[in-house]
Order: sequence, then structure tokens, then C-alpha cells
Amino acid sequence: METDTIAAISTPMGEAGIAVIRVSGPEAIQTADRIFKGKNRLENAESHTVHYGYIIDPETGDRIDEVLVTVMRAPRTFTREDVVEISCHGGMVPVQNVLEALLTSGARLAEPGEFTKRAFLNGRIDLSQAEAVIDLIRSKTDRAARVAMHQADGRLSRLVRRLRDEILETLAHLAVNVDYPEYDAEQLTAQKILDRCRSIETELDQLLKTARQGKIYREGIATVIIGRPNVGKSSLMNALAHENKAIVTEIPGTTRDVIEEYVNVRGIPLRLVDTAGIRETEDVVEKIGVERSHRALEEADLVLLLLNYAEPLSEDDRKLLSIAREYTTIVVVNKTDLEPKLDLGEVEKLIGDCPLITTSIVKEEGLDRLEEAVANLFMEGKAQSADATYVSNTRHITLLKQAKQQVRDAIGGVESGVPLDMVEIDLKNAWQSLGEIIGEAVAEDLIDQIFSQFCLGK
Repeated sequence: METDTIAAISTPMGEAGIAVIRVSGPEAIQTADRIFKGKNRLENAESHTVHYGYIIDPETGDRIDEVLVTVMRAPRTFTREDVVEISCHGGMVPVQNVLEALLTSGARLAEPGEFTKRAFLNGRIDLSQAEAVIDLIRSKTDRAARVAMHQADGRLSRLVRRLRDEILETLAHLAVNVDYPEYDAEQLTAQKILDRCRSIETELDQLLKTARQGKIYREGIATVIIGRPNVGKSSLMNALAHENKAIVTEIPGTTRDVIEEYVNVRGIPLRLVDTAGIRETEDVVEKIGVERSHRALEEADLVLLLLNYAEPLSEDDRKLLSIAREYTTIVVVNKTDLEPKLDLGEVEKLIGDCPLITTSIVKEEGLDRLEEAVANLFMEGKAQSADATYVSNTRHITLLKQAKQQVRDAIGGVESGVPLDMVEIDLKNAWQSLGEIIGEAVAEDLIDQIFSQFCLGK
């Protein structure tokens, strides 16, 4: 594949020990060689070797930075093109100067995700593996990273390819049966079609059963903490985050705005939102915070409603309990280390089927039960296998559902006695839908849209 040569910074900007600048393309080695001064020329270097030297300003000849340059020759590289990686000193100025020298030497600044896009276009990875790369970069927990790594390793791709092969084999038999009916020895009976299609449908169904958990690992659970002022919402956020993210005081109404933080609860990423206490108030700033709390509530996957064990149920509490029953809610009764004044029996009547957890956040009691309740709600209390293959990408889930429906249509057609060439159309559509997951049948504009979500340098 004939392309130009691209370059970009692959490490985050800022002060660091080192930074890495990646170059890829047919002229990658020659481009870097023009600005590199070392013991040997990079053009003569063996593949996968590291070279010490300096980057030189191509216009003035001045030394820009002391570097190590790694040379990797096609096709044994991430992009299957010649690749050079320059390890220079971290910091805004040296990194930018080295990049500018490369651009002056003939490289073009890479677009977001262009290195991974080239890996896909050059056949090193398929589209589902490419999408897993960004999931791995964005993962918030170890388990989310493992799910993404399994997909990047091609586990989902292999399953999809096997299903496509099974459909293709069925189509081949159908084609013989439809086009050459005189070959009775190879005739595929209606019962055999049904058996194969039902087997494929079962496998698709098993894969889709992982979708809910997979999306949770990939996207996290939008979790909103609500309650009256001074019931311990900010303390709960700090306890789950294991650091002081929110201000905690004895003064009601301290939190005036929503505060967001990702936390890890038994491998499940929670996008935790600490809200302003919901109550009637005349304070202009606090009123804005309460309004934002209501908006955050509308977008929540999970609501943690806090009540104060040391105070009787108020009218504001009853309103919140009424609101919370419309969502997936866990009711947390906090401050159990204080003298009890809350009627738990009344609370249980008002919350319906919502789980109720008692805690003392200041004494770190009950947090393990809260984490267990979250896991039970979203993972159905099942231990998740480290080797399980999850479907986590919304695009993949949609296409798998589409393929399953197309296989069901084929089954329905056979059972209804429709001509086999009509059944063939449904199976071809299912084969096409599965192909879109791995990029073997996908529009160019969709490819551009997917890779535009990547960070620069990846």
C-alpha cells in the first residue's frame, strides 16, 4: 500500500523522563536519518535495533536533543510499514522541536488514530481489534483492560470468523441445491438447514448475553449520589475513590455543584457523581447546584440515595425516596455510629424492591456490602471468568443482534416452506452483518469515523 510518511507524538504532553515520537511510512527511516547524527546511518541499520545519537536542526545544524532511535523495518511493525520511534527527553520544548524537525525533513503530521488505521488497512489487525485498542487506552479498571486486551488479541474476531465460515458453508450447500438440483448426493435437506441455523443462532445468543457486562466494563456505570444536605454524600464519594475529592464539613450545603470521578468497585468502573444536596433553598448558587443534581439524576444508570440514621425521615427524604423508585437505586442509610432516630421499617416500606445498605462511612463500615450490592445489581452476582469473551462495543452489539434476526428469518422461512433461494438471501445478509464487525464489509466513511475517535499518535 503506497502511502506518505507520517509522524506524531505518542506520549502525553508535559514534563516526563522521556517522550516518544513515532514515524511510519515508506520514507520513515530516510526521514529520521536526515536529522539524526550518530555513529552509524539509520539507513544501514538492521531492523529492530536501537541507536544513540542527536537530533539536529535541519536548517541550522544545531543539536536539538540527545536521543535513542529505534528502527523497525516492514513488515514486522505495528503498521506493517517502516517505523522509527525517537525517544527524547520529556518536556514541551524538546518534544515539539524534534517533531518540527521531522516535519521539516519530509514527514506529515499524523491524523488521530492514523497509525492504527494503517495497521488495519495493511491487514495486521481487523476492525474489531483496532476498536479494542482505544478501549484499552480508555479502560478505568484492570478487568476493563483485560476485556479490551482479549478483543485486541483477536478473541472476538476468531469467534465472528468461525460463525461466518459456518454460514458460508451453509450457503455453499444451498447454492448447490438451488442451482444444481440434479446432484442429489449433495442436497441439503430443510432439516439440515434448520439444524445449522439454530446452532448459529445459539452461538450468537450466547455472545449477546455478555453484552450488558461488556458495556459496563467499557463505558462504566453512571452513578449519582443523592440525598439531603449533610447526610454524607461527599464522604461516600471520598471513601469509594480512596482520596479526598469532595469537601466535607459539618455545614449543610457545602457541595454547590456536581463533582465527577471514576472509581473501581470490584472491577466495575463507576462514573461517580457527587451532587449538591437536593432540598428547597433560596440560595441562588445552591439552587443552581440542585438543578444540576436533577439533570444528573436523569442520566444515571445507578442512584445511591443516602439517608441519615441519626435523624427521623423528613419530607425531603420522602420526596427523594419517591423519585428514586423510578431508577435503579440502592438506598444507603449512613451514620449508624450515631444514636438511631430513623425508622428503618418505614424506609423499607417506601423503597419497594430497592436494596437497603446500612453504613458508617466515618468508621468505614458497610462499604463492602455496598460494593457487593452494586455487583449483584449489574453482574447478577456471578463470578466473571478471566477467560470470558465479552461484547462491549455498541456497534458490535447492534450488528450481532442484526445477524441473529437475519438467521431467525432464515429459520422462519424454512419452517414456512418458502423457496430455498429466499432463505439464501437472509443468510447472506447475516454473513454480511458479521463481516462489518471485523471490517471485511464496511463503508469507508464509517472507518474514518471510528479512527477519528483515537488520540493523536496512536
